[in-house]
Amino acid sequence: MNTQPETNRADATVLITGATGKVGQTFIRRFLADPAWHGAKVRALCHNRLLDPSDRLEVTRGSIAQRDTVDRALEGVTHVVHLATCKETPEDIMDVAVKGMFWLLEACRQSDCFKRFVLVGGDACMGHFDYPHPVPVTEMQPHSAYPGCYALSKVLEEVMLEQYYIQYDFDGTCLRAPWIMEKDDFKQSLSFGEDVFGGPRWRDLVGDASRADEYARDGTVPLALDVMGKPLQRNFVHVDDLVDAILIALDHPAAAQELFNICMDEPVDYGAAAAYLAETRDLPSVEIPTETCSTWLDNTKAKFLLGWRPEVDLKTLIDASWDYQRATDDPRKIWYPG
Repeated sequence: MNTQPETNRADATVLITGATGKVGQTFIRRFLADPAWHGAKVRALCHNRLLDPSDRLEVTRGSIAQRDTVDRALEGVTHVVHLATCKETPEDIMDVAVKGMFWLLEACRQSDCFKRFVLVGGDACMGHFDYPHPVPVTEMQPHSAYPGCYALSKVLEEVMLEQYYIQYDFDGTCLRAPWIMEKDDFKQSLSFGEDVFGGPRWRDLVGDASRADEYARDGTVPLALDVMGKPLQRNFVHVDDLVDAILIALDHPAAAQELFNICMDEPVDYGAAAAYLAETRDLPSVEIPTETCSTWLDNTKAKFLLGWRPEVDLKTLIDASWDYQRATDDPRKIWYPG
């Protein structure tokens, strides 16, 4: 791989796409507060939502689907953290996932000051829990996107980055993350109400609206069963652990041209979650059969090569989510479907 002269971290400028999302905002806050990157700047490429600029945070507005916007945003940039994505929105997803990433990669490879491209991918490219995985999912397994345009887009992102390694000896790394949790996300993901965060929609699996409403009132949590009738195991990562990995991967030599699973040490076991909530919060649970498959993302490679370790386990995730109190100026908003 071609190597560039060492860059003083204080001289770095990091472009971040998807800057207003949960990962983007957490990364910006942590990066600007990190003594290791003292003096470095962040440039946020924003589209529909904006951030307030500061002395070390620049904000530029536009769509990554437009080459002139990307070229302008990449001027003087040394590192890219690519977070921008769409969910199941076929009319937008190729512009963001394919065209947008292509313009980013093209601008980076032609830049004299570019150092590294960090892509945050997703386990959707491995089929998530839609397909059976009889062994832990490592970075060596082939792509197996589940039906829909979002999972396809995650495959295309990874493949594009890999081909730039081959075609141009490009310096990049991909951090493949499962469902990203913050604040009270996990609690809301277990709601039988209309306020459920993400999927499945448990009330639809119950099939009886009045019973689902009763579960919601009682604080009942779903004990999801996989297609084999066993408690479902599903992969998660806390946003703080993911941002830890991004900060490491920005300039770690071992991250160059590598793919890493970034996730909790063990998947969330819905049976263990129900048991812990019963023990600590006296919450009832009910078994909910599903057609989903248990999976186990293996994060050994990130531990071995990067020295990264997730701090949030199941109990920590539950306690933090149930103890979180939303401020009145921090309403829960769903910015994209799915």
